Amino acid sequence: MSLRERVYSVLLVSASDSLNKSLAGLLPVSVYSPVTTVNSVSAAKRLTAERTFDFILVNSPLPDEDGMRFCVDAAFRGSSIVTIMVRTELYPDFFDRASGSGIFVVPKPLTKGTVTLALDWMVSARERLRLTEKKVLSVEEKMDEIRLVNRAKWLLISELHMSEPEAHRYIEKQAMDLCVRRRNVAEEIIKTYG
Repeated sequence: MSLRERVYSVLLVSASDSLNKSLAGLLPVSVYSPVTTVNSVSAAKRLTAERTFDFILVNSPLPDEDGMRFCVDAAFRGSSIVTIMVRTELYPDFFDRASGSGIFVVPKPLTKGTVTLALDWMVSARERLRLTEKKVLSVEEKMDEIRLVNRAKWLLISELHMSEPEAHRYIEKQAMDLCVRRRNVAEEIIKTYG
């Protein structure tokens, strides 16, 4: 699937109406939808507790804080890619605080080119994270299958008095003979003897 076919949800945390309007023009609905805007960190916290976003854009400062703590929490809590926009003179300090958490920092004033570049970075980072999430899910599924097979083996050992190698061979052979995964054979054994 082409990246251009993906649609990314966006949370914009900004108290600046002018910046919000400017960014809205750079976030076409065909790529970024929905775009949800809130004007404080507390509102952003409530919203991120309810749902996840692909991208979180924070325009610092905000009425209730500078937004950095929220960015760090959001980056560690979920699969959101987070960018904070700060005044140019504050960039070095924010970069030092943010870089270890994988948060992008963009200096203000913003240009169309800077915003486009930042969004492209966020898309790349989100897709990389999506691949990692798939790999983690795959490993978790394999670990779950191993647990099921081991449980089935122990049931065969205790109920049918097989040795561990015999139980292992039995599950493998059943899976091959029936053209199913070992997981399916293990689940049937567990249903029968468990």
